[in-house]
Amino acid sequence: MASLYTASFLPSSSSSKRVVPVNASINVPKFPLLPFSSSNSKVSFRKLFEELNGFSHSNILPSQSNTNLNNVSQSHDDLIRAELYVILEAVADRVEMHHNIGEQRDNWNTLLLNSINMITLAASTMAGVTGVAAASGAPLLAFKLSSGLLFSAATGMLVIMNKIQPSQLAEEQRNATRLFRQLQNEIQTKIAIGKVTEEDVKNTMAKVLALDKAYPLPLLGAMIEKFPKKFEHATWWPSSSSHRTSLKSKESKNGWSEELEMELKEVMEVVQKKDIEDYERLGNLVLKINKSLAIAGPLLTGVAAVGSVFISAESSWSVVVPAVAGAMSTAINGFEHGGQLGMVAEMYRNSAGFFQMLEESVEETIEEDVERRENGELFEMKLALKLGRSLSQLRDLAKKSAYSRIEGADVDEFASKLF
Repeated sequence: MASLYTASFLPSSSSSKRVVPVNASINVPKFPLLPFSSSNSKVSFRKLFEELNGFSHSNILPSQSNTNLNNVSQSHDDLIRAELYVILEAVADRVEMHHNIGEQRDNWNTLLLNSINMITLAASTMAGVTGVAAASGAPLLAFKLSSGLLFSAATGMLVIMNKIQPSQLAEEQRNATRLFRQLQNEIQTKIAIGKVTEEDVKNTMAKVLALDKAYPLPLLGAMIEKFPKKFEHATWWPSSSSHRTSLKSKESKNGWSEELEMELKEVMEVVQKKDIEDYERLGNLVLKINKSLAIAGPLLTGVAAVGSVFISAESSWSVVVPAVAGAMSTAINGFEHGGQLGMVAEMYRNSAGFFQMLEESVEETIEEDVERRENGELFEMKLALKLGRSLSQLRDLAKKSAYSRIEGADVDEFASKLF
């Protein structure tokens, strides 16, 4: 407290001065003594800095490190999700393929059955007429030839039909369609949940290949035996002991490397030399047969129509020619349209075009800059799925192609196992 003295000049009758004392006090707060000499001074300043700024200075570097790790993890998750989407697209394509093939083979069953029944009925009618004609002394050669040709055609078509069992083929494709749709829904559910791992990709890939093996699309060479020695149940799930290729990321840019490019080139060489050439050969063969039958059927029908005008009792050939021509035309039309040779020729044409498109796609991708290409791992998986192979089988095929070229021999298998 301090005392202040002020002089008060008050009016008075006298000129004397009077000094009045004024007391005032100023309270100054006492600041705490900071222990600057203490070893904890740095800690105290750090705590004060953290409280004032709302964060810890010591956590800045770990936070940046965690952000980088999260970005890497997110990129890996996106890659796994993209791989699962690739498999989903392949499964959706297989659903459509098996559905269409199932309808086509169901049509086979109906058309072949109707054709064989009509041919057999016509041949039986001819045989009955032959018996009536024999009693009246009429010529029997025409009826015998017609009946024999119809029965022979019906026998050959029936042997083929019993061998392939079109109704069973259609049922196989219906089951395959149902199972692939079930797998498609399963993949969509996993993606919707959001928790997708690399193991999910491996298991889904194995399921797709197992279904391809259980329900093959081709007839020749891959068709399921219709009359096995022992009854066996169908197996459409992957074996637990099956080898599964680990999808390890390559130490290269955008998933591409020189080894991958050489692998794709070797596979495309097998596609060119084996698959494309084989489908072109079969397509040309079926096209020639279909064209010949398309000409022969109407031609024989026309001959039978013209010959029927000149039928007379004086010449047996006037009866033989139209009857035999009509019977042959019936058999040819039944084989051509009942067997759907036009559909087979178109199927071979589309298959050859598919492999040609696949080859051009690989060539265009390799010629592009690495930064502009699709991810190498995804591209390799797409190619393996389109060829009906696993990644390990695709790489083994590339090695076999390279060894065969060095030794001067041909590869003993086709690139595609799907069709």
